[in-house]
Amino acid sequence: MLVLAICCMSLLIVSLDNTVLNVALPTMAREFGTSISGMQWTIDAYTLVLAALLMLAGSTADRVGRQKIFKVGLVIFTVASVACSLAPNLESLVAFRMAQAVGGSMLNPVAMSIITNTFTDPRERARAIGVWGGVVGISMAAGPIVGGLLVDSVGWRSIFWINLPVGLAALLLTIRYVPESRAPRPRRPDPVGQLLVIALLGALTYAIIEAPTAGWTSPLIMAFAGVALLALVGLLLYEPRRVDPLIDLRFFRSAPFSGATVIAVCAFAALGGFLFLSTLYLQNVRGLNALHAGVWMLPMAVMTLVCAPLSGRLVGSRGPRLPLLIAGVSMTVSGVLFAAFDAETENATLFIGYVLFGLGFGFVNAPITNTAVSGMPRAQAGVAAAVASTSRQIGQTLGVAVIGAVLASGVGSSSYAATFTEASRPAWWIIAGCGLAVLLLGALTSGRWAGKTARRTAERLATDAQGPAADTAHPDQHSTRP
Repeated sequence: MLVLAICCMSLLIVSLDNTVLNVALPTMAREFGTSISGMQWTIDAYTLVLAALLMLAGSTADRVGRQKIFKVGLVIFTVASVACSLAPNLESLVAFRMAQAVGGSMLNPVAMSIITNTFTDPRERARAIGVWGGVVGISMAAGPIVGGLLVDSVGWRSIFWINLPVGLAALLLTIRYVPESRAPRPRRPDPVGQLLVIALLGALTYAIIEAPTAGWTSPLIMAFAGVALLALVGLLLYEPRRVDPLIDLRFFRSAPFSGATVIAVCAFAALGGFLFLSTLYLQNVRGLNALHAGVWMLPMAVMTLVCAPLSGRLVGSRGPRLPLLIAGVSMTVSGVLFAAFDAETENATLFIGYVLFGLGFGFVNAPITNTAVSGMPRAQAGVAAAVASTSRQIGQTLGVAVIGAVLASGVGSSSYAATFTEASRPAWWIIAGCGLAVLLLGALTSGRWAGKTARRTAERLATDAQGPAADTAHPDQHSTRP
């Protein structure tokens, strides 16, 4: 439980950083004189680098030691947070956010791998993952309020200071209490695969964010879209030929794993778009300050906090199907309320929409993580957890990029107050579609057929690695004695 608490501290500072930043976006935009695309980059520069490096961090931790990589990540993230608070302009802030992401990539997947190797009983693991998911709820509940207080009283730069004490405490506790562990068979680096992933995510995100300004059919945007397509084709052709690929495409023969990956992209795309739209609406259209906007977002955050541990218990006792169905229905209904009924224009419907979205997002996180790691050999827990974490960050990156692009195209040069509700309606339909995808994929990939594909995939992976005995070994065999 102490190891779980230490790992949760790393998730807290990473998640809190994003939720606090969303509340500060309008204030930062005014100080730096930036547009919607500038605000998108302050978020997506972080999630983009995080998504590109998570799998590298997971496989590296499995190879050189999970505790070692975890400590390095805490140091980089904490130092970069201080640098963000001193950024003199938008460009330097984006650069320091990217440095933060380098450290953050070493935290979440590595922490999940540590948890997976600590909690070997499936039910205990599911409950631990529920607690882990609850930390996201805590960050969502605390982030808007803490961010609003800091922005309105001290200034937006102070939002990065809170990472310093938490990061230092987590580092000291990790040195003292977290045991070192690594995979029995080290995985070799895959620099070509890593470069292809960076090219794919970077080019795709740039094309989406800058398209409303440059034009969707401009040569620049078409060139970046072409780079993204070529990188994707390169990954699909190159990775299966490697003995130790960065992305083991065999994982996706498991229907639950594939479903969890796509569900993660859809759910976190909805979250990224939801937070982006809500922040701009509450502060730029309703004219609320950062603190009052944070209070309005509290119902969504509290529901996430309450439902995440409940979802973990349901996954442990009844499997992932019911939480995924609840999540899909709730997120879909929330999106439809805003898209079809202009829920943001009335206080009562705005409150209901926020509650429903928080309920859905609270239920979706635990089944994603549990499905991703539970069906895989423990020796590859770091890589499997990294794929799940990468899917989350890809989803959030694409959510902010797509929703921001749709909003920018609709608003144009008009004022927010005059056109925001109409311009945001297509964006809310996209969020509703993401919720519907969670519902349908949750139903499709959690039945008996899906379970059979997961078992066959795990058997093949175990046989191809070191034989069945390697992955049924006692977890103590994976640790190194001091």
